[in-house]
Amino acid sequence: MAHTTPLVTALGGNDTIARKVAMVLLGSVLVAMSAQVSVPMFPVPMTLQTLAISLIGLTYGSRLAAATLVTYLAQGAIGFPVFAGGAAGAVHLVGPTGGFLVGFVAMAWLTGLLVERGMNHGFMRLFLAALIPALLLFVPGVLWLWFITPLDLEGAFMAGALPFQLGGVVKSAVAALIATGAWAALKSRMG
Repeated sequence: MAHTTPLVTALGGNDTIARKVAMVLLGSVLVAMSAQVSVPMFPVPMTLQTLAISLIGLTYGSRLAAATLVTYLAQGAIGFPVFAGGAAGAVHLVGPTGGFLVGFVAMAWLTGLLVERGMNHGFMRLFLAALIPALLLFVPGVLWLWFITPLDLEGAFMAGALPFQLGGVVKSAVAALIATGAWAALKSRMG
């Protein structure tokens, strides 16, 4: 498949290290803020993080999106209160949510890769580019939950994946709508 341009590249401007660092930092702040919008559920809360991660992947491309999520995890690990509920510390990377947190990097990277491989225009393509990685996030999340808790695999799936499926579809659709709108605005601006 042909490589295509992520939205942030299409917007133009200089492609400097300073710009990339600023984008990574702004993206990590967006993920941190979205983590604070939380619906308490056991053992994993539902947050807007995956919406923010989908948006970052849909607009940044694979490498920059992955770098953004690695930065986010590093911020949380060193003590910044960026995880759900203002939590911080490396302990969260090995706790019940650890598989999801580490999976965020893969989710961002894969979303960006799908965009770079041609799924960057049109609502349906953008929706699938957001949804597929969002669904795959449950693989490391559920497997880690199964490993770290007394739940069996079915119990881990029932607690860590099933309740979040509808929300994942809705968040993927919202991310695709936002990205579709951004592309349309860019196209109209370019004439």
